[in-house]
Formats: sequence, structure tokens, C-alpha cells
Amino acid sequence: MEQMDKVKKNFGFGCMRLPMNGDQVDIAETTRMVDEFLAQGFNYFDTAHGYIGGKSELALKECLTSRYPREAYSLTDKLTDSYFKTETDIRPFFESQLEACGVDYFDFYLMHAQNADNFKKFKACRAYETAFALKAEGRIRHVGLSFHDRAEVLDQILTEYPQIEVVQIQFNYLDYDDIAVQSRKCYEVCRKHGKPVLVMEPVKGGSLVNLPEEAKKVLDDLHGGSPASYAIRFAAGFPGMMMVLSGMSDLEQMKDNLSYMRDFKPLNETELAAVNKVQEIFHKMNMIPCTACRYCVEGCPKQISIPDLFAIMNIKQLHHDWNADYYYEEVHTAPGRRASDCLKCGKCEKICPQHLPIRKLLEEIAKEFDKPEA
Repeated sequence: MEQMDKVKKNFGFGCMRLPMNGDQVDIAETTRMVDEFLAQGFNYFDTAHGYIGGKSELALKECLTSRYPREAYSLTDKLTDSYFKTETDIRPFFESQLEACGVDYFDFYLMHAQNADNFKKFKACRAYETAFALKAEGRIRHVGLSFHDRAEVLDQILTEYPQIEVVQIQFNYLDYDDIAVQSRKCYEVCRKHGKPVLVMEPVKGGSLVNLPEEAKKVLDDLHGGSPASYAIRFAAGFPGMMMVLSGMSDLEQMKDNLSYMRDFKPLNETELAAVNKVQEIFHKMNMIPCTACRYCVEGCPKQISIPDLFAIMNIKQLHHDWNADYYYEEVHTAPGRRASDCLKCGKCEKICPQHLPIRKLLEEIAKEFDKPEA
């Protein structure tokens, strides 16, 4: 992959959380960040049309692409399902993205936020085929996908489209063995198919920066880097990790990240042990002690994905971030299979080795996620 040689180092600037002045991107601060990033020898930028309501692409045009020669940076953009309805919509949308970013090609173009449901739409609209055609025309250098679903779905996509060159997955030490996000399993699918990995959410939207006090003390006792440094270096230390993205929103965050990624070193044994301790602290805080044996799913007449919903509820209670809502709505539920669809038959409780009050727990999850529309 000759063009991938253009990418310098293994750390990228994720442009979903740019510095803001009210509801507008802070162009002056973003420009300083772009200049610092490039000056320190890094050159990978990641955006999407939906980031900051369309303002991320435009900010990159103002702060990056209009100020530096095209060979100075690698730019990734994405095709999101909400911006096309038919195959004929894709090319005009793609052209509008090039114009918004101020470039005549993208180094990487990803089929965005793939899961079992929207993959069907991408297939029906020949989105992958369109992207491959644009690559043949020189408008895209590399075609990839970003992914939020179970590992078997990723395996299916990469089997059907072996031309895919890179895969972006959510990967961090807290989600590594999480049964809802399946970071490790998705990573292993990428390795099986020989695909370089782009990492998103290495600090889990800030959750691995703003740690509970007990967890923060474990990392502070190392007398080393910031909490973010251990999370990002954890993700970057696995074989096949081409790029770890960080959604930096001020220059100080960027300088901290660059300080340990400039001359990257994987976590040593002592640091890995500390990260494992932080994982244990988080796991002890989980509300629902489900072991994900999945016996309850096999006997459920509604086929509700009970262990996954428990994991999502734990995430919601711990982090209060958008990830839990996304995985609930887009990955682990379907019509007739939401927590509120429970029939209260009790079959799950009779078979649960942990003797969990599953019906009551599903009621609590329904109150949290299945809220009636206003």
C-alpha cells in the first residue's frame, strides 16, 4: 500500500471534538493545533461530514488544506448513511465533501459506522462499489470502514469485501473484553483478514482521562504520564495498529499526547499491570454482575440480547456518555427485542447461573433507554 507510506507515525488528529467558541469552531486555536501537530512530525487527520454539524470539514479547509501543500498531510473522510438514500446520491455527496475540505482526493475514505443494519443499506446502494470506482479514478487512495457492532458482523463484511484496506474500530483497555463493544474480538477479526487497524475512542470519550479516584491513584503511583498517555499507549502497542486517533480539543491536550507519541514506546510490564488494576476497579463498579453465559438469550421467547443490555446499562451508569445509547439503539436492540418488550415470563431467571433478577433489571433498563418520545 504505497500511499500508506505517506502517513507519518501512528498517532492521528481526530477532528470530532475541535475547540469551540460557543457553537462555532475556534479557528485560531485549531490553527495552532494543526501547526503544532505537523511541526512535531505527525500528519494524519480524520473527519466526517456530520462532525460538529458539518463544521469539522470546513475548519480543516481553513486551518489545514488551504495553508499546507497536499503532500504534507493525510486526510480521512467518511460516507455516512444519513447523507444518501440511493446509489446516485453518493457521488454528489462525495464531491461536496471534497469541496468542503478543499482537496481533490481523500487519502482514506471510510464507510462510516458500519453495523448489521446499515451494512444492508450500503450494499443495496452499492456504496462499497462506488468507493472502489472512485479509488480507480484517483479520487480516493484507500477505501476502508469504521465499525460499531459484533465481531461476526465485521468478519462478514471483510469476507464479502476483501478489497477493504483499513478498518477503524473502537479500542481501549476498558472495552477490550467488553461483551457489548467487543474491542478485542473485532481487533482479532482485523488481524485474521490482514487489515491495518485505525483506533477510535482510545480514551473512551474522556472516561479514561477522568478516572474514579481509586483508579487515578493507581496510575499516579507510577509517577509517569497522564491517564490519557496510558490509554493511548495501550491501544497503540498492539501489532497491526496503524493509527490511534485522539479527539483533542485544546493545544495543551495535544502537547501532552505528542510528548509520548513522538517517540512511541508500548506499555511496559509494570504499566500494563497498573492498567489491569484500573480495569478491575471499573469492573467492580459494574451494577450488574452478569457473566455473559447467554443461557438467558437461548430461552427468551423475544430473543432479547439480555447480557448485552446489561453491559450497556453498566457503561451508561459509569460514564454517562453517548456510546451506551448508540449501542443500545443501533447494535443490540431491534423491533420487538428492546428491554421494554420483555414478557415477564421468567424463563431467563430460572436458567441464570448468577440468579439475577433479570425481569426487574430489564425494567430499569427500559426506563433508562426506552423513553417515550416527547
